[in-house]
Amino acid sequence: MPGPGRPARRRGRTTLLIAAAAVLGIVAGTATGYAVQADRAPTPLPALAQPGLAYPAKSLPEGKEAEPLSAEEDSRVRTDGDLRKLLLPRPSGAREGVLAWASDGWFSLDAYARDFDEPDYMFEDLAGKAFRRAACASWEQGEYRETNIFLVQFRADWSLGAPEHAEGQLAYMPEKEDGAGNPGDPIKGSSNGRYYLYKVKREAGYLPQYRARAIAHRGDVMLDINMFDTEPISKKDIRTLAERQLERL
Repeated sequence: MPGPGRPARRRGRTTLLIAAAAVLGIVAGTATGYAVQADRAPTPLPALAQPGLAYPAKSLPEGKEAEPLSAEEDSRVRTDGDLRKLLLPRPSGAREGVLAWASDGWFSLDAYARDFDEPDYMFEDLAGKAFRRAACASWEQGEYRETNIFLVQFRADWSLGAPEHAEGQLAYMPEKEDGAGNPGDPIKGSSNGRYYLYKVKREAGYLPQYRARAIAHRGDVMLDINMFDTEPISKKDIRTLAERQLERL
């Protein structure tokens, strides 16, 4: 079966030159600002405009520490554990699927990159985004329906790998040749996640192939769900899967 999709497009040289020029402008402006500010008397900072930003909300007695946030309050508590436990469980009656290159529910960087049209480029791209790990689940239902779920996690210390990887995949989905050929529909509970139904593929001598896909991210995890069948897949099927998976992150 096809993998999650082709790699995100690279930035052009013109974009990089504009970005470099912007940085030079910021440096020059900052130097001028320091020179002006050095001749001024210090100005006291105003009070915070929005109350309740501190944690804990009230001051604690001396020597007492604040309780750590719960899993409901801090998603990192959930995603720093065994990422496989956040995958949707296999539905009742479904058979366990087989994903090439998967090992005990995990995909290495090299294995995950192989699922794209340009694996060498994707390996470098994902490594640059601080790829951490990828968990996967696969199951089969009926005669031909197959569902694959990938949770791709990136290191959250300095990188924006999860939103960048998700946006890279979302960018080409409206295209007819490489994507689904439509704008898709928003996933409830996600700021930019979407789900798509592809046009059916027909080829002489083969059964028709229907496909649906959902892409979203939450925190440092990007989710990618693919469904395949020889019969039409409903929007409800892929939407429900995407919403349920997103709730677990």
